[in-house]
Parts: sequence; C-alpha cells; structure tokens
Amino acid sequence: MSALLVLAVTVPLLGLAPLFLLRPGAGARIAVAVLGLGCAITGAIAVQVVRTGQALHYFVGGFPPPLGVALRADGFSAAMLCMSAMVLLLTGLFAIAGGGGKAPRMPAAFFTLLLALSSALNLAFLAQDLFTLYVALELLTFAAVPLVCLEGKAGQLSAALTYLLFALFGSVLYLLGVVLVYGLFGTLDLALLARRLAQAPPSGTFIAALALMSAGLMAKAALFPLHLWLPPAHSGAPPAASAVLSAVVIKAPLFLLVRLWSDLAPLPLAQAGAPVLAAFGALAILFCGVVALAQDRLKLLIAYSTAAQIGYLCLMFPLAAAADGQWSALAWTGGTLHLVSHAFSKAAMFLAAGLIAEAMGHDRLSGLAGAGRVAPVSVAAFGIGGLSLMGLPPSGGFIAKVMLLTSAIHQDAWWIALVILAGGLLAGAYVLRVVVIALQRPEPAGAGRVPPARECGARAGIALALAFAAVLLGFLPLAPFAFLSIGRPLSWTGLLP
Repeated sequence: MSALLVLAVTVPLLGLAPLFLLRPGAGARIAVAVLGLGCAITGAIAVQVVRTGQALHYFVGGFPPPLGVALRADGFSAAMLCMSAMVLLLTGLFAIAGGGGKAPRMPAAFFTLLLALSSALNLAFLAQDLFTLYVALELLTFAAVPLVCLEGKAGQLSAALTYLLFALFGSVLYLLGVVLVYGLFGTLDLALLARRLAQAPPSGTFIAALALMSAGLMAKAALFPLHLWLPPAHSGAPPAASAVLSAVVIKAPLFLLVRLWSDLAPLPLAQAGAPVLAAFGALAILFCGVVALAQDRLKLLIAYSTAAQIGYLCLMFPLAAAADGQWSALAWTGGTLHLVSHAFSKAAMFLAAGLIAEAMGHDRLSGLAGAGRVAPVSVAAFGIGGLSLMGLPPSGGFIAKVMLLTSAIHQDAWWIALVILAGGLLAGAYVLRVVVIALQRPEPAGAGRVPPARECGARAGIALALAFAAVLLGFLPLAPFAFLSIGRPLSWTGLLP
C-alpha cells in the first residue's frame, strides 16, 4: 500500500489553518507552498507508478473492499493528478504575483477554495467506489461555485446560482444511478462491480443506472446540451478562478465518465453507448465553436471554446471501444492527451485574457486593437495557448487530434474525422480573430477612452509558462503511451507496447 495516495488528499487541507490564523499575505504564500508540496507528492506517485509498472493502492483503515474504501492510482490517474497539481500551483503563483510583496492579488477566500479544490480533485482521481466519487464531486462543486462569485457582483451571483442548480441536478441523477447499482450488486467498488458484470450480461436496470450517472456527469462537465451554465460562470469569474474552473474542475466529471465507460461497463455495452456520447461531443464541437466565433467579449469567447473542446474527449469513446486494439489504444492516448493539453492551454488563455482586460480596461474584442503593444507577453501567451486548441504543430493539441484523426480514419469513422477537422477550423477562426485584432494599430486617443495600463510581467510570464507547457506536449512521440496503460483493465493487456 502507498501512503502517498492519502497524503495527496490530506496535505492540501493542512494549508487551511495558516489562512485562518495569519495575515492574508503570509497565509496565501503558505497556501501556495502547500500546493507546491502537493505537486511534489503527485510527481512521486507518477514516478512510483512508472518504476513499479503497477497501480498503487491504499485501503483506508486497512480494510479492503467491500468493507473498506480503496484509493488507487494507475497511469491515467497519475497523469491527471500531475496535470491538476501543476495548474493549481501556477494559478496560485499568478494570484500572489504582482502584489508588491505586501498583499496577494486575490482574497484569502480564493486560496482557501484553491486548497479545497486540490483535495477534492485528488480524491476524485483516486477513489475507487461510486459513493466516495460522489462525495468528491460534491466537495468539488461546493469549492468551485464560490469561485464564480468571489467578487460579489450581481452577474457573478446569478451565474453561480445557475452553476449550482445544474451541479445539483447532476448530483441527483448520479446518486440515483449509484442507488440502483447498490441495489443490484450490494457493492459500489469499481473493481468488484467490473468483475461481477463480466460474469453475466448487464441488466436493464444497470443500463438505466449507467445512463443516469452519465447524464449527471455530463451536467457537471457542461457537455452539450447541458453546457448553458458554463459560459456565464467561467467568463464572469476573476481570471485566476476562471483558469482553474475551465482547466481542471470540469476535468473531474469527464475523468469519471471515462472510468464508467472504460473500466465499469462491459465492452459490448460500451460499444453500444459510445456513439451516443460521441454524437453529443460532435454537437458540442460544432455548435459551441460557432457560438464562440460570434462573441464580442474575450472571456466569453474562451468560455464557449471550453464547452466546444470537451467534445473531443467524447469522440474518443467509440474509437477506444472498438475491437481494433492498435487504433483503439491510439484513440485512448489521444483523448487523454487532449484533456491534459487543453488544461494547460485554457488556463494560459484565461489568465492572459484577464491581463489583457486589465491593461486595456475592458475585454471587448471591438476595442482590443493595440493590445499587442500594451500587453505583448499576454497576447503571446493567448496565441501560443491557442495553437493547441487549433491543433497546429508543435502543440499537445496537435498530437492529440492527429491521434484521434488517425484512429478515426483507420476505423472508417469518417464522420468523426470530419468533425475533428471542422472543429480545428472553427478554433482557428476564433483564436486568429483575437490575435489579428490585438496586433492592429491602436485607436487614437479620444475623449472617454480609458488609457492602457502597464502589463504585469510576472503574471504574464506565468500565463506564458502554461502556454509553453501545452506546446511542450507536442514533442511527445506520436504513438500510444505505455504509461497510460499501467493498471488499466485486463482488456487493455497486449494493446500497448
């Protein structure tokens, strides 16, 4: 057993005490240090998974399931843990940077919620039973919703309330599915459930439970058509909050959706349900991509882009569930890499958008001419992060989309290939629209025009670092990653090198 898994969940909570006991500046710096420690712990988990070639596990209280609760880290979990830890750490640094060393840019409540998010995310990536996963999702929701209305503005409160209603709706659906599963099998442990489902065909009740849980997770992840809460929530929050909401918070329900359909559902059922998920993903890419193109506010454009980009993960389901092992593994790797690269690029773009708006006094696209001169590093971070969304080389988004595209073509899934290409064109259109406007000559100064402010170099550098992290993923080999197969279900054995 590995105690690192317990530390990953509990250490972020240790940073809460200094926030309540010390001055805001000192408490915030200690909170960021704790996020750095969490980054080291998740890195150690990934190293151990690679070194042993096996999943790590921990039984709480020493009792294995079904009596106890298990934590487990396989290659997929380790990748998500490292990604979220890095994004949270850099966002925390962004929030304290530029405060003149006296006070952080964000209130103490932000750092409190950031630590709570870290703990809830790690629990969601490690928990192995459906009820503990429900608890993790609830903790995540109640830490994320206050981030939306951190400044207390009327629009933020309205967006936060809408987000809360959608999240609670998703929780009810997910919990109904959990109750049905427990009534059928008497256990909620994923490994035990998968073993029992492999012995007999799934009943109609189990299929209904899986559909309810999937719909609940779709609502929490803002997957089309349940995405309506995301644009106002993510665009109205402060930039640092928007970055973590868009980069990592919505990844937890998507991660669980993958768990349900790849680890729990028997292969024939996964093959039957995957086209439905892919259809929702395709609609998200096309519909939300077109809506993003029509926006006149920079942060709203990025928020609709998030709703579109999560559709790519759903395109992975039918490709990964197909019988062709080689191309299925390529699709699985492409989908996972898309989750990670999207997190880095979207965090970079939201932070950059906040800095551009701060420098220009607004985020209306029609008035951003000259932003490239006023905030050059921020505009560069936005454009470099956008490379990954467009799927241009070198970037993680390019590698991920090429993997999905290759798998789709070799499996004769031409409609998926066309959606990937169309989504890339739409992303290119709305990213280049912003960059072209920002690089234009500034409008002459006139009455009523807010004079540009200076760009904060430290915070722009952090946004640029996140953008380069998304680019660096583009130098990974264009092949299935053996790391992601570690600890995966037995059905994956032999599919990867």
